[in-house]
Amino acid sequence: MNILLVDDDHASRTYLGEFLREIGHIVVESADGCAALNAFSSKEFHLVLSDIRMPKMSGIELLQKIRGLPGGQGVDIVLITGDGELRTAIEALRAGAYDYLLKPINIEELVNITERVAEHQSLKRENEILNGKFEDVVKVATEETRQELSRLKKAYYESVGLGKVGIFSEAMKKVFQQARKLRTDRSIPVLIQGETGTGKEIVARYIHYGDGVTTAPFVDINCAAISPGIFESELFGYEAGAFTGGLAKGQKGKLDMAAGGTLFLDEIGEIPTDLQAKLLRVIQEKEYYRVGGLRKIKTDTRIVCATNVDIEEKVRQGKFRQDLFYRLNVGRIYLPPLRQRVEDILPLARMFLARYAREKGKRFEAIGEEAANVLLSYQWPGNVRELKNAMEWVVLMWDDKVVKPAHLGILQKADTCIMPGKVMTAGVLDYQDFTLPPNSLPLEEYTNNIIFKALQMHKGNKTETAKYLGISRRSLYSRLKHLMIDDKIV
Repeated sequence: MNILLVDDDHASRTYLGEFLREIGHIVVESADGCAALNAFSSKEFHLVLSDIRMPKMSGIELLQKIRGLPGGQGVDIVLITGDGELRTAIEALRAGAYDYLLKPINIEELVNITERVAEHQSLKRENEILNGKFEDVVKVATEETRQELSRLKKAYYESVGLGKVGIFSEAMKKVFQQARKLRTDRSIPVLIQGETGTGKEIVARYIHYGDGVTTAPFVDINCAAISPGIFESELFGYEAGAFTGGLAKGQKGKLDMAAGGTLFLDEIGEIPTDLQAKLLRVIQEKEYYRVGGLRKIKTDTRIVCATNVDIEEKVRQGKFRQDLFYRLNVGRIYLPPLRQRVEDILPLARMFLARYAREKGKRFEAIGEEAANVLLSYQWPGNVRELKNAMEWVVLMWDDKVVKPAHLGILQKADTCIMPGKVMTAGVLDYQDFTLPPNSLPLEEYTNNIIFKALQMHKGNKTETAKYLGISRRSLYSRLKHLMIDDKIV
């Protein structure tokens, strides 16, 4: 799809342009409205994506001028406005914009809008053809458009991680067979259990997207990263005047955003106990109230939950409602840790190795027998995520055709928990008395390994891990989220 991107902010324009090109679009960038008009006159565009606030000519003025140019009525225009500028967004829609985006731009919302524009352009193209061209031309043009939509959807799957799933063992084949069955009935809530790094969000996204094409929203919440005081308003939204400091017109919650799609509640074991009854009502009655609201709101949102803790133990301790657990347990999926499905280790390692070698222009082609034995004998406390990080580290630090044991020193460091230049017993880190290596210090890797060790020590409990490390739960979650950006492996 041809996109005209207009923004006077060079950094923002460059970032958006690079992302749109990565998912397969042709992008022409303009720094202001005048340059955009010249570009529009020289090339056919399907989408104009423009900031509203620009010097010389605003985005709304640009929209009005484009509508008066040849081809201007057929292009879809999406305007970008600042967060909370609802009046400006309404003005843009009244001026004839197809839609608007709020700053800071959410990448998934951007992808969703480009997909909807592509489909809208497809329908308009089909209508034009149907109004005056031969049937065989219609078929050819429609097929071309369908292929374009399919390609864009595949690119989107890659961006959210679904295009990079490796299913090799019988255990994982059964997991995805079960996920495929649960996908067919949206009324059944799903509980995905497994250690950190086993791939719970991948399974959740597969339950939502499946093998086909869907434009329904997928909205995720990490229950451990939200303060209990704002959890209810975050989930259900709130009405005007519900509490001091809220927006004057109120605000919709994540359930509203996920309407018709899937709400993914990660770390469900951390949800405040006083909200568990309200969540149960959503699941059973398909209805809820906003904070401070009197109107009952119906919902058709699918609920998918995930946890790395023993929920049944929490039920016995009185920290999780028994009735909520029984309701979630209807569609229960268990992801075994990587150490229990050893047959997955080498195929996954080869998949990650090939991917990073291709991305970084390295020569790696295979994993040697001795290195394979190292991988197979390691316990993988961080599961698939740790394996992925290890292969990325190998490709980053070396350039060879075959992976050798010497390339896998990061696993020995994680296994023995050593500080640079000084071997210590596990659990004894002297932060004052240690020796730094003379050449370089891979601080990021040591930090990651310390976090993984702390998680393992506390059996995946992020709250206890954060206390142990002396950081906030939100900081720990941000760190873990940074580690899973490329593949969404959770």
